[in-house]
Amino acid sequence: MGDFNLALVIVAIVVCVIVFISSIYLLVNYQHPDDANQAYFPKFVVVFGLSIAMISILMLPADVANRHACRHAIYNGACNLTLPMKDLWLAVYIVDAILVFFVIPFAMFFYEGDQENTLGKRIKSALLWVVSTAVVCALVLGILYGVIGKVDFSVRHLASGTTSFPTSWQFSNNQPCIGNTARQCSAFTASVASEKTWTMRTTFPEYVVALATIVGSVLFTIFGGVGIACLPLGLITAFIRRPKAVITRSQYIKEATELGKKARELKKAADGLRQEEKNGAKGRAWRKNVKAVEKELLQLEEDVNLLEEAYPQGEKAETAWAFTVLGYLAKFILGIIGLIVSVAWIAHIIIYLLVDPPLSPFLNEVFIKLDDVWGLLGTAAFAFFCFYLLLAVIAGAMMLGLKLVFITIHPMKWGATLMNSFLFNVGLILLCSISVIQFCATAFGYYAQATAAQEIFGHTLQSLRGIKYLYKYNVFQIGFVILAGLTFLYYIAFGWRRKKPSARFQLSS
Repeated sequence: MGDFNLALVIVAIVVCVIVFISSIYLLVNYQHPDDANQAYFPKFVVVFGLSIAMISILMLPADVANRHACRHAIYNGACNLTLPMKDLWLAVYIVDAILVFFVIPFAMFFYEGDQENTLGKRIKSALLWVVSTAVVCALVLGILYGVIGKVDFSVRHLASGTTSFPTSWQFSNNQPCIGNTARQCSAFTASVASEKTWTMRTTFPEYVVALATIVGSVLFTIFGGVGIACLPLGLITAFIRRPKAVITRSQYIKEATELGKKARELKKAADGLRQEEKNGAKGRAWRKNVKAVEKELLQLEEDVNLLEEAYPQGEKAETAWAFTVLGYLAKFILGIIGLIVSVAWIAHIIIYLLVDPPLSPFLNEVFIKLDDVWGLLGTAAFAFFCFYLLLAVIAGAMMLGLKLVFITIHPMKWGATLMNSFLFNVGLILLCSISVIQFCATAFGYYAQATAAQEIFGHTLQSLRGIKYLYKYNVFQIGFVILAGLTFLYYIAFGWRRKKPSARFQLSS
């Protein structure tokens, strides 16, 4: 087989199987009891989408390992790579785009359709929305690809004379080229006027991936920038706010009474909103009140859970309290670890991406040294940092969903997640996973050099006409760091205090 590495193929197959099993495990344990033994199509989409998202994150470390199969070759084409990574990248991200923009919206419209309608009507209604979206997307993509679907590479025309083939090779910092008189190579002595722009049309799949990356990059910058700070700080603040001791029975009765009163108010408000919906009064005020009720309901559920933690009941009350204490201790430890990782990420972005030239390879060098210790140790650390960014995106989306009216809340809860929330979060993960890979391929360019991912996301994407300036001036990286800093300041100023809900709704009679 020559350079064809059979072990890498076996590892890739085993990892795909593990990812698929993990996706099923997440679905089974997070799904709501109301969705048991039904909604099979949305469940298939969730499992398939989660698998694609996790595989896409793991493909970048696999791309690096794949390149190592040719590390002893004189040039890149001198050996056969183990996996056709460029084709795999394009295939995965085309499937990613189809899932995000067509399949998941169809599954959500189908799941949220009126249950009183027949199956045919629900499919027809969902297809109507998806086909309309597909027509608009196809027109936009076609027009953009036809007008500006080109890449502009900056190249330099070089020309030099010939010299005799030397009998000995003597190179140094002062003598980088062949010959006794030339002290600089043509690349150094060429004039600025020799720099030209080489334009070529990109392939349509690469263009689709590029535009999906731009959309994902906007969401990634917002949610990831907020989440990189709120993910560890949220765990630490949860430890600080933890119940310090078991409350008395009288305190429990008093708090439970207040929560019961709040629950009745929420039920009354929800009934009023349902009546308004039946009367056709679904205006801006109605949507605002629905959002407010969702926030209050989430806060009520959190208060109920905290009360149950502070006053465990039953025969195993002491055991339950011990697990509660250990759980908060685990949150604190994970929060400290997460804070270290978040600080490392921000420092790496500033040192390696925002400063030109980079002050240090930083994490790139760490991964390389870990690979020297053990072949897959650096790759594992590399994959962990990429996965951490995805977790930050989800944390940021949850935080902003609780703060901003125009963002819909789709909480993920163990054993209580409805399929529409599952589908929304899977779509968010899929959309942002493209940007996470692009971000990691850029941030760890020294470690992931000469990979197929760097060819797609490094050269083509960053030279694409119309959007190359977003990457040239590091717009997304700067926005990411700014939002992370603002979120950190928010937690310092307000995050340690818990805001009580107002429980007030402006319902129209």
